[in-house]
Amino acid sequence: MDINFTESENNFRNEVKDFLKNDYPKHVQEKQNKGIQLDKQDLIDWHKSLHKRGWAGYNWPKEYGGTGWSHTEIYIFQEELGLANCPTILPFGVNMVGPVIYTFGNDEQKKRFLPDILEFNTWWCQGYSEPGSGSDLASLKTKAVKTGDKYIVNGSKTWTTLAQNADWIFCLVRTETTNKKQEGISFLLIDMKTPGIEVKPIITIDGDHEVNSVFFTDVEVPVENLIGEEGKGWTYAKFLLAHERFGITGIPAQKYSLEKLKERLGSNIDEDLKQKMADYEIELNALHFTELRSLAALANGQHPGAESSILKIKGTELQQRLTEIFIEAAGQYILPYEGPDGFNSNKVPSSEIGSDFSVNSVSKYLNFRKTSIYGGSNEIQKNIIAKAILGV
Repeated sequence: MDINFTESENNFRNEVKDFLKNDYPKHVQEKQNKGIQLDKQDLIDWHKSLHKRGWAGYNWPKEYGGTGWSHTEIYIFQEELGLANCPTILPFGVNMVGPVIYTFGNDEQKKRFLPDILEFNTWWCQGYSEPGSGSDLASLKTKAVKTGDKYIVNGSKTWTTLAQNADWIFCLVRTETTNKKQEGISFLLIDMKTPGIEVKPIITIDGDHEVNSVFFTDVEVPVENLIGEEGKGWTYAKFLLAHERFGITGIPAQKYSLEKLKERLGSNIDEDLKQKMADYEIELNALHFTELRSLAALANGQHPGAESSILKIKGTELQQRLTEIFIEAAGQYILPYEGPDGFNSNKVPSSEIGSDFSVNSVSKYLNFRKTSIYGGSNEIQKNIIAKAILGV
């Protein structure tokens, strides 16, 4: 494996750095660096800045308005964004439903939906998980009955990230009851303004409103919003999940956070915490080389295989461990604080509760408990590794 980048690739890296220096929206950057939660408009502004540069479709082929970048260029792009502490590029449009539409959709659907995804004129959310159908997604029960030129959808989805902001939702629905549960599933695009859709917030343990339940009661969906063939939704879902897991390790963002923590702690650190940080950094660097091996395989036209599952497991475990290190470093400042407006655990000015990294340490610790579950739970990934490598 050659871990060196070519001159052309290094020039491309400099181009990305130039964009981040000059075109990264300053109000978004300021909030990010201060640990202030971004609002809906901030995220829209961030995505539109990428589109203005022509980079919104960073992982799309040129024929659909994408960059046509190589795997290595995509890697460099994501690495530099992570190292600069940029917001995550929301995956639901450009990483998930977009590739499904340009791969399996018809020409009219491509013309209708793809430009708005790139311009971020349409905010998408994902309708996959249901109560009782999470890891066993194929057991989903939301039904779509075809009546004339429309489907009538009834059922519910849960853990729907940022559905409160979404204009459209892509859903897996059951259009036929079959003996094999992976069959009879279809892939529908649904306008969130359609009568009969209700979004109810789920407040997570960190007090945030990130996820939701979405209920469908006699929702009418035009048949032209069906992607591909009826009953082939499971095939499209597996294709989408492969895109969802791309870059899930978050190594650059972890490196950024670790370096900032080192700067803020300075020499004010006990030996036990110093050892934990060193052990964590060694494992993070080892994971980085594993990621580079996967990149080398992709660049040579190979499939990374079970390594993607290894990256997912170890990457999310390290994300969780880093939040634990932040908790320990914050010490007594992680305790709830009674501010002037009442109980306000993690959102008071840092000057009132100690070091600035302590402000969001508790909420991040709690929020990152989910990373080992989404994108295919780590337990499922271990089964994939056992089958692919050990033959079990």
